[in-house]
Amino acid sequence: MTGWILIGLLAAIAVWAVSAYNGLVRLRNAVENAWSDIDVQLKRRHELIPNLVETVKGYAGHEQQTFEKVIAQRNQAMAADSPAARAQAEGELTRTLKSLFALAEAYPDLKANENFLSLQGELSNLEETIQNARRYYNAVVRDLNTSCEVFPSNLVANAFAFTKSEYFELDDEAERSVPQVQFGS
Repeated sequence: MTGWILIGLLAAIAVWAVSAYNGLVRLRNAVENAWSDIDVQLKRRHELIPNLVETVKGYAGHEQQTFEKVIAQRNQAMAADSPAARAQAEGELTRTLKSLFALAEAYPDLKANENFLSLQGELSNLEETIQNARRYYNAVVRDLNTSCEVFPSNLVANAFAFTKSEYFELDDEAERSVPQVQFGS
């Protein structure tokens, strides 16, 4: 009788271990898939930037330093190889793009240009899509990291070399902060 109990207990442990392993594999694949989604959206953003710069150049050609900085930041963002490095480079690119749009404010003809407005709208839509993809990615990373740390699934994670993943976080406190809403005076 004791032998059957021992066999049943070992079978239950084996079933649990397989289940925990498969859950970790699903989470790791979900993280990779979510990162791929972010990567696709960031590539779309990177492809849009040269068109935006060329459009602004047509109206503000003497602002060469701003254009060069935008392209340099774009190239750095494209070369970043980890979520943390990518987040930092994308944050810098976002700040540089803000300077490009600030420059456009000085040129009324540019602000009214249909191509510029279209590119600006497309970039705005991409930013929202990237934000949603980042939110999903970070949620999946949180789930994987939790599974790698909590007992007893951490036993399986350690045994099969599952590791925690990096979050794709904003490094600019201004971008993280909640906007202040002011009501009528």
